[in-house]
Amino acid sequence: MSGEGRPQLEPVDGTGLRVTIVAGLWHETIADGLLAGARRVLDAAGAEVTEIAVPGSFELPLVAKAALDAGADAVVALGVIVRGETPHFDFVASAATDGLTRVALDTGKPVGFGVLTVDTEQQGLDRAGLPGSTEDVGGRAAEAAIAVARTLRKLVVRAATPS
Repeated sequence: MSGEGRPQLEPVDGTGLRVTIVAGLWHETIADGLLAGARRVLDAAGAEVTEIAVPGSFELPLVAKAALDAGADAVVALGVIVRGETPHFDFVASAATDGLTRVALDTGKPVGFGVLTVDTEQQGLDRAGLPGSTEDVGGRAAEAAIAVARTLRKLVVRAATPS
């Protein structure tokens, strides 16, 4: 199972953070589960949340960058890419992953990575945070985005504090 070895993060405090969820629409049931998990974590954390739907995972990096450039403190990127019979899966998965990494590095702001790259729809359902799922990737991506945003704020405060 891909979730083995994942860290147990402390409950996250998102108070004062503006977080944008950017979510792809492909594979509706799985995508809805990812979105529900991210919403649940962000609401419990007290973050200010906005949501933007995009057609699919390929569009996530551009819209994530626009959200961060517009003032979001963090983005939670959610998408579902299911392997098919053509190389399309590899191209979209690579573009989404590389693009979101570049967005985080270029903006200096966190991007919670909640993009499922699975071989079957069942694998996606198992990770979507739905009843009976073994993982909640949307919730984990939201936790990671808030945790990194908090860490970055601490680093900025330390750097600004005279020794």
